[in-house]
Amino acid sequence: MRSWQIWVRKHIIHVAVRVCVWGVYTLSISLETMRNVLFCKSEIDKTDGESVEELMKRVEVNDAGAIFVLGNDYQLGVSCVQQDYAKAMELYTRAADLGYSKAHFALGISYRAGGDLKKSKFHYEAAAMAGHEDARLKLGNLEGNSGNVGRGLKHLKIAASAGHHQAMHNLLVAFRTGMLNRDTIDSTLIAYNKSCAEMRSDARDAAISKYSVHTTVQQRKLNQSSNGSLFS
Repeated sequence: MRSWQIWVRKHIIHVAVRVCVWGVYTLSISLETMRNVLFCKSEIDKTDGESVEELMKRVEVNDAGAIFVLGNDYQLGVSCVQQDYAKAMELYTRAADLGYSKAHFALGISYRAGGDLKKSKFHYEAAAMAGHEDARLKLGNLEGNSGNVGRGLKHLKIAASAGHHQAMHNLLVAFRTGMLNRDTIDSTLIAYNKSCAEMRSDARDAAISKYSVHTTVQQRKLNQSSNGSLFS
């Protein structure tokens, strides 16, 4: 079995877990959290009807974030709207056309699930170019699964250098299987730890600690031997 296939098999469970937890597209951010960010804390004291009314006002003036949230509502059938996948895709596309990276990411996952790899790659690339590191990870996986191992690893290195935990974890596994040399993994770990230090928060630490449950004892030993503070 090729080393890339081994890598893919080791991580397909982690990818599946992230997809399930994120719903189809939003991953670790709940709709309530997104609404608080988009509107304000007082939003949580409003009724669903009032929340939707405020959301629609923002949608009417082409607020990309609000359009994206409305797309999430239709995707899940929440906040007083009936579930409608076609409408969700329409709204994601509208938000993406306005340059909203999360909408591009949502479309990338949706098209990937539907088997349209060309459109999926297009939207992952657009999101990644806008700094969406989860999209960068997905793009790396997509390239790798397509046989473009070098491109896949390059995307993972970019994401890991920006502080993406799973991308760094995947690279450590790639290093263990001989796909990366010591200099490359060391330099990436330095960039990863620097990025993590710059954006460290209790919420981020909690998320990383939760993810660490899915790692094996051998992988944790590898992290330590590679001087990588993956779970700190």
